[in-house]
Amino acid sequence: MAKIKITQVKSGIDRSERQKLTLFALGLRKMHATKEVEATPQILGMVKKVSHLVKVEEA
Repeated sequence: MAKIKITQVKSGIDRSERQKLTLFALGLRKMHATKEVEATPQILGMVKKVSHLVKVEEA
């Protein structure tokens, strides 16, 4: 599977609890934190739900 690099670019403060938990599940705990993960359908679905808070790059 391909890998993607996810970087949190906006804060989770004042977001819904579901979006906060999705960021946490992706491994993003702080601003500008970067995580490299496999591009599975589950991960891509989570990224889509918080796409306004993260930046995604091919790894």
